[in-house]
Amino acid sequence: MIFTIVGPSGAGKDTLIAGARRLRPDLRFVRRVITKPTDSGGEDFESVTPDEFARRKAAGDFALDWHAYGVDYGIPRAQVQGGSAGCVVFNGSRAALPRALLAFPGLRVILVTAPPEVLAARLAARAREPAAEIAQRLTRAGHGLPAGLEPVTVTNDSTPQEGARRLLAALDHARGAPTRP
Repeated sequence: MIFTIVGPSGAGKDTLIAGARRLRPDLRFVRRVITKPTDSGGEDFESVTPDEFARRKAAGDFALDWHAYGVDYGIPRAQVQGGSAGCVVFNGSRAALPRALLAFPGLRVILVTAPPEVLAARLAARAREPAAEIAQRLTRAGHGLPAGLEPVTVTNDSTPQEGARRLLAALDHARGAPTRP
């Protein structure tokens, strides 16, 4: 079973994924390939140059890739193969969902979100973008999902530990597994 976790900037996807990874090592979390420096913060990812990304894309190394905010993202094919036998989770993109749904039949979607004031505070606190770019990201926070898609929603408005527990409960619910404490 393959899951993607999507949501607006500042929703805390990276934080929840990191917490869930620590709590549930039995789940397989994909390490994305991204064309940005490793020290840029956020998730654990493989940093590559744009040329290396293009080479790997041409070689068919990615099961899914997309471009957002001037950066390329790839989901390595090798990390999602055999997803039907276990539980594979990747940090996705709402804009790439139509292609992801085609690439991964039966893909389950977890939407992580937070109230607008929480998103704004988190984006400002990470100090990665100027105020104008933060405002643009907040405008896109309500970006719609593909018609007919009914994701499992996780509201991340509490502590990182509680958010990770909520994410794990959503994953368990979506895959029909008993919820773990």
